Parts: sequence; structure tokens; C-alpha cells
Amino acid sequence: MTQFFGTGVALITPFNQDLSVDYSALKKLVEYNIENGTNYLVISGTTGESVTITAEEKVEIINTIKKVNAGRIPIVLGIGGNNTYSVIEEIKSTNFEGIDAILSVSPYYSKPTQEGIYQHFKAVSDASPVPIILYNVPGRTSSNMLPETTLRLANDFENIIAVKEAGNNVAQYLQLLKNKPNDFLIISGDDDLALGVVLAGGAGVISVIGQALPKQFTSMIQLGLKGKAKGAYELHFKLMDITGLIFKENNPAGIKAVLEALGISNDFVRLPLVPASTSLKGEIKSALEQF
Repeated sequence: MTQFFGTGVALITPFNQDLSVDYSALKKLVEYNIENGTNYLVISGTTGESVTITAEEKVEIINTIKKVNAGRIPIVLGIGGNNTYSVIEEIKSTNFEGIDAILSVSPYYSKPTQEGIYQHFKAVSDASPVPIILYNVPGRTSSNMLPETTLRLANDFENIIAVKEAGNNVAQYLQLLKNKPNDFLIISGDDDLALGVVLAGGAGVISVIGQALPKQFTSMIQLGLKGKAKGAYELHFKLMDITGLIFKENNPAGIKAVLEALGISNDFVRLPLVPASTSLKGEIKSALEQF
């Protein structure tokens, strides 16, 4: 699964002022990332405001991205939730032509036990016609998928190929890296920890800031994959300020403010989110001056 090494980007969903999807900006964002070295695209994750996107919009977003991409780089589609039956039904009704894998979040809100998480993903594995990247993000789900559960799934199901680990927990990353099967990928979901994870044996990152600064971020990750720590950390230190700023108020309000400053898309978000504050936008513009 070398196609998922390197930098994947969790794409935003750009909106017009009336909060309809801005497909023109979406096309621009996808082309910008492909031209600047992003290794794969991730659709309909947290950063894409998936919880406020309608089923009809999701289909159109997927089709738009597939058309612009034209098979140039892999595409990962977010399909997850805390209703296992609904997740399976969505998988069954999805056209996977041009989709290389799904990213499926550990069930949120319901706070299942580790056995419940395992059984949920067993059902997802049985239903999915494409490889699965697990997604552990306890800060949003209020439930941590423990390394033991992740590794149990990795060992038991051939189509579960990776985990996007976003617990911001270095010890948990290291436990996964130490005990994983050889062909199972540990992908960082924490932009600030991504380089360290890669240098320790991780496969790369699914990044938020990477879509705004794909050339610099991808270069950092590629240097890390080659074990060139000194050069990689030079880029890491340069990216630190802007990476911290985009998560200061909310994701994706922060990254949308960056993309607006770069002239790629507007900063509109759907409620209950609100755009980045004027003060944060000022900090972001100052931080971008070094790029």
C-alpha cells in the first residue's frame, strides 16, 4: 500500500457566501495540491465539514474531485459514524470507481467499549469493497481506540490496512509502531507530530495545513521518510507557527482563513462553526509572510 505513504490532505469543502458548495474553488484547491506534490486526497473528513454536508452534496463533491484528479493521485473517501448499520448502508450505496480506500472514524458519542469498536470495524470490513484506513480521534469521539484494538483489527482483517492516529499521544504512536504488522501503516493525524512519527517508522500523514502549503509540507515528510532528519526539521520549524494557528480556534475555520489569505477559497463555514476571528486572521497573514 505504498500509495498511502507520504502526505495525504484532508480537503476542506469551500462554500460560497450563501453557504452553497463552491465547486469552482474546490477544483482550484485539488489542482493546486496535485501540482505541488500532495501524494493523495482525503474527501469528507472532519476538515471537510462532513457532518453538515448533505448526501447529495457529498456525491457531487466526490464526482467533482474525481473529475479534476483524473486518476493522477489516490483518493480516500470518508465513510464513518456511530450507527454501524448506516455506515454499512452508505458503503453499499457508494460508487467506488476512482476511490482507492475509505477512512472510517471510530464511533463517536456512543462511547462503545473496545469490543464494541472492534465489532463495528469487523462489520465495516465485511462490507467494504476497498481497503480501510481506521481513524482514531479521541478529542472528537470522546472514545480512544486503544493500540490493542487497532492492532487486533490490523491482524484480523486483510482489508484494514492503516490507521490515521490523531490522539496527539506520542506514547500511543510508539506502541503502535513497535507492535504493528509489517504491512500495516501508521499514519499521523496530528500535523505537529507528523515528522516525529515518520522518523520513528510511520508511513506519513493525513494533514490539514498540508493542503495550503503542499510543497513545503510534502517536502518535509519526504525528507523524513528518507531519514534526513536535519533537513526535515528545518522545514518543520518553519511550519510550526502556521500549523499551531490553524487549530487555535477551530478546524476548519483556521485552515479556511489560510486558504482565503492565499486566494484559493473563501473562509465561509456552516453553523455551528463560525469563521476565524479578525485577530486570528491577522496572525495567520503575518505567519504566511515567510512562505
